[in-house]
Amino acid sequence: MPRPTTTSAPSTPDAGEVRKVPSPSGAAGIPPRGRTPRPPGPYRRLFARPGALAFTVANLAARLPMGMFSVSAVVMIAGTRGSYALAGAVTATGLAATAVVAPGVARLVDRYGQARVAVPATLLAALGSLALLLCVRYGAPTWTLFAAYAATASTPNTGGMSRARWAHLLKDDPGALHTANSLEQSVDELCFMLGPVLAAFLCGTFFPEAGTLVAVTLLVTGVLAFAAQRSTEPPAHGPASAPGPAPLRAPGMPALLAVCLALGAVFGATEVVTIAYADQQGHRAAAGVVLGLQAAGSCVAGLVYGRLRLTGSPERRYPWCVAAMTALLLLPALAASTTGSLLVLAAALLLAGMATAPTMITNMALVQRRTPPGRLNEGMTLAVTALLGGIACGSAAGGWTVEHVSPSAGYAVPVAAAGVALLVSAGARLLRRGRPHIPAS
Repeated sequence: MPRPTTTSAPSTPDAGEVRKVPSPSGAAGIPPRGRTPRPPGPYRRLFARPGALAFTVANLAARLPMGMFSVSAVVMIAGTRGSYALAGAVTATGLAATAVVAPGVARLVDRYGQARVAVPATLLAALGSLALLLCVRYGAPTWTLFAAYAATASTPNTGGMSRARWAHLLKDDPGALHTANSLEQSVDELCFMLGPVLAAFLCGTFFPEAGTLVAVTLLVTGVLAFAAQRSTEPPAHGPASAPGPAPLRAPGMPALLAVCLALGAVFGATEVVTIAYADQQGHRAAAGVVLGLQAAGSCVAGLVYGRLRLTGSPERRYPWCVAAMTALLLLPALAASTTGSLLVLAAALLLAGMATAPTMITNMALVQRRTPPGRLNEGMTLAVTALLGGIACGSAAGGWTVEHVSPSAGYAVPVAAAGVALLVSAGARLLRRGRPHIPAS
């Protein structure tokens, strides 16, 4: 490299004057040629916002137990009372109670603020889980198990509250909001991948109640830490400042919720059928790993999807996402019916899972657009409630098919449910195109 030279001054410098020697790269502040710094990635830009990393980490701790409670309850009840039927009935009761209570809790969050509502609601849910633990351990009457687990329905929608914070922080930056929604969906997949594994490990390694105790600790700690981040909390709208119709009656929302119901059936059926298929192959313990691969595929796809700079409206992309999901779900069905190999099935589920996150990200983006102002938590909780209802229906349909036909035939259930979701999403798109007076989302 040639040695830098100084520029001659027109006159002799005074004693003590220091000449400034320009750097080899030229003017100050200009980086050397070929070394232009790369701009930060979209996820780094998200967490560069003040408070974003803190509330995301706290919400992750609060959200992880969502994949732990049901598994922990089943192991705890079945191990003590010797009845999987009772364990399933208790958890189903909790699911039904959540479908009734959760939208009301979300409505209160929108009206009075996340911290004021989420903390007492979480403490009530934690008491319900601890009451279930005590009832199981000390042999309380069977009806007390149902009552205790129903009390956990007050658990707030932690994922919805995190998405609401991003929507508030990024309301003027649609590209960054797309990245944030992708991150949230990937976190959901991560929690539902790790939660059941962690619960099973704790209950099997230590004692049956360990999973519930750890889940309660994580939930309470996470929600308290999340609520303490007041600088990023969306403003409360009050009971009289939420204009427009209820989210359930907002234009386009019924069709979105119907698709959520069908997608939930996909998830519920896939879980039950995969467990039965692995059991038939003599590897029931591997079912969790196989399902974890599906969630891992969705998690990775969600992170990649969040880095894309998409053009066009989410409404236009939505049917295509559902169509891709339907097509990829044919892979597990073909693998199960033609190969009989659990390893091939695992690879097929990994590929099929890659369409899940883009579909759910687009779904939640449309829910946010169509929910009336001031009722965002309620709208997203309705979507989650529809998913939970679909999971229950899909589990029942998948279980019936496995028992009366075969485990390999059971993979036709998620394909059929995805086909219903595709018909509803495409039909809703066509109907909205036929109504020009309704602006496209």
